[in-house]
Amino acid sequence: MIFMRKSLAAVAVFVLALAAGSLQAQTPQLGKDYVRLDPPRPVTSGDRIEVIEFFYYGCPICYELEPVLARWYFNSPGTIDLRRVPALSSDNWDHFAKLFYALEAVGQLGRLHWPVYDNFHFDGVKLNEEAVMLNWVGKNSIDKEKFAAAYRSPEIQAKLVAARQMIQTYDIKGVPSIVVDGKFVTSARQAGGTRELMLVVDRLVEMARRERVK
Repeated sequence: MIFMRKSLAAVAVFVLALAAGSLQAQTPQLGKDYVRLDPPRPVTSGDRIEVIEFFYYGCPICYELEPVLARWYFNSPGTIDLRRVPALSSDNWDHFAKLFYALEAVGQLGRLHWPVYDNFHFDGVKLNEEAVMLNWVGKNSIDKEKFAAAYRSPEIQAKLVAARQMIQTYDIKGVPSIVVDGKFVTSARQAGGTRELMLVVDRLVEMARRERVK
């Protein structure tokens, strides 16, 4: 019985490996897995391929995507420029967007981007409430007054305006969505999941790179 369980497990791993290879080999379908922006939007990444993630800290699928995206970017060549843009669909989303930009302003985004997700979704810390947020940043060794000044600053408000404009510019319908090099837009919903999304993004990056050299 133990031998049978081990054999079945080995077969399952083999089948999953084949499935993963099949997914990687597939070419994303226009209109199904992604849409093409026409005309293409300008990029700010120079020689690197621009990849923009539109996300919302309160979104459970964005939470699921974050470690997958982070691992993908870590393992990608240095020719990728990854940008994250907080989505704003209503005023209720502003708190999380301002949290993102305020952490960036005080130089703590790299350290605390993932903990925001984890503490909100896993630990139930209501980081979209300002009082809770300020207490949280203090516990994470950030000067609360400095953070609050950034959070309430006109500079952060201007970034919210710019983020709303970007959502319109790229015609973003939901989160998480990813824009590749100003040309292609895909999402976890279109791709069929977070892991599948990054496989689609991989192929779109290849397509964008080929189009750049034409």
